[in-house]
Amino acid sequence: MSCEHLVCAQCAHPVIEGRCALCRANRERMHQHGISPMLILIALLTLLFLALALQHLV
Repeated sequence: MSCEHLVCAQCAHPVIEGRCALCRANRERMHQHGISPMLILIALLTLLFLALALQHLV
């Protein structure tokens, strides 16, 4: 999720602009997420292909 389209409940401006302390805090929190969902998906698909390859070899 990105903060580009979110509106702050405190100042009623887009969160991406960071006009108030709440906007800035939420923008920083959203941008500090660790592993992206795409990276998790790629890792799971890689594990699936490895498991299928190992099963085919045995």
